[in-house]
Amino acid sequence: MDALKKNILAGAISPVYFLYGPESYLKEELASAIRTAIFPSESDAASNTHIFYGSELTHGELVSKASEYPMFTPKQLILVRQFEKIKKPTTKELQKQHEEKFSRYIASPAEFTVLILDADQIDKKDSEKFPFSILKKYRHEFPAIKAPDLFAFNRAKMAGWEFEPDALKAFSASIEPSAREICHEIEKIILYTSARSGEKRITAHDVYDCIGISRTYNVFELEKALAARSLRLCSGISLMIMDHEGQKEGLGNIVRFLTTFYIRLWKLSLPEVQRLPQAEIAKILGMYGKQEYFVKNYLTYTRSFSLQDTEHAIAALRETDAALKGLSPYPDEKYLLLQLMQKLLGQHS
Repeated sequence: MDALKKNILAGAISPVYFLYGPESYLKEELASAIRTAIFPSESDAASNTHIFYGSELTHGELVSKASEYPMFTPKQLILVRQFEKIKKPTTKELQKQHEEKFSRYIASPAEFTVLILDADQIDKKDSEKFPFSILKKYRHEFPAIKAPDLFAFNRAKMAGWEFEPDALKAFSASIEPSAREICHEIEKIILYTSARSGEKRITAHDVYDCIGISRTYNVFELEKALAARSLRLCSGISLMIMDHEGQKEGLGNIVRFLTTFYIRLWKLSLPEVQRLPQAEIAKILGMYGKQEYFVKNYLTYTRSFSLQDTEHAIAALRETDAALKGLSPYPDEKYLLLQLMQKLLGQHS
C-alpha cells in the first residue's frame, strides 16, 4: 500500500481504483490522497467530485456518468461506495447490455475520469465473478488489521514519532484493532506530546494520560498477576481495565491481548525456540521494532505456564471471544470476565 501512495503523490494516477475490504478508514484516506493529487484547489475538487452508492445506479448508468466531461478542470473524480450492491436493471437482457457497457469501459477507461469503486469484503468466489473479475488490474485489498502493534508503530513512524517499547505494548493492548481508532488515538497522543520539548518519543505515561489507562491497573500488571497465579489480582486488575474502557469493548481488548500473550507462550514452549538469539525469538513471536525488549519477560513467564496451561488458556479465550460475538449466551461482561480468569488459572471446572 505504501507503493500505491507513493505513486499517487508522484502524480501517477490510475483511471480506475477498485478498493475492497473492511478497513474503511484506509480506503477513505487513499481516496482523499487521490482527490488532492488530481485537483489544483478545493473549489475545483468540490465541483468535480461525485459520490454515489451502488444501490443508486446500474453499471450502464455509472459508465454514462464516467463518460461525461468535467467542468473547468482536466479531470473529474467519481467515487462509488458499496459498489458490491450496484443496482441491477429490470430484465436480464438489459442487465447483459449494461454489463457489456461496463466491461468495455474498464477495458478502455476515459482519460478525464478517475473512478474509485469502494466495496466491503468480497469472498474468493465472488472475486472471480462479474464485475470483480474484470477489475483485477485495478484491485487493492484493505484487510482487517491483524497486527495492531506493527500498524501503530509504522503510523507513528510516518509522522516522525517513535513508541517506546512499553508504550507500544500498552497502546496496542488498550485500543480496538481498527485503523480508524489507531490513527485517531496516535494523532491525539502526538498532539499531547508535541507540547513537550525533546525527542519525538511516545512514552507509556503519554499513552496512560491520553487513552485513560490506569497506571496501576494495566496489562503489564495483569501479566504479572497471571504469572503469580493470583485470581484476586487478575480479576481486580481486569475489572479496573474494563471500568476504564467501557464494559464490552474493554473485555474485547483484554481477550485480544491475552490471546496474543498465551500464543506467544505456546510458541516459546519449544526448547529449541528458547535457545535462539533474542532477535530471532522476537520474529517468531511477531514482535516488532524495540518490542524485542520484552522477549526476556516472556522467557521468564514460561516458567510459570506449562504447555497444557497455555493450551487450556487459548481454548478458554476462544470461548470468551465467541460469547462476546454472540455465538453463545452469557449473562453479562463482568461475569464472563470472572469466569475467564478462573479458567485461565485452572480454578474452574
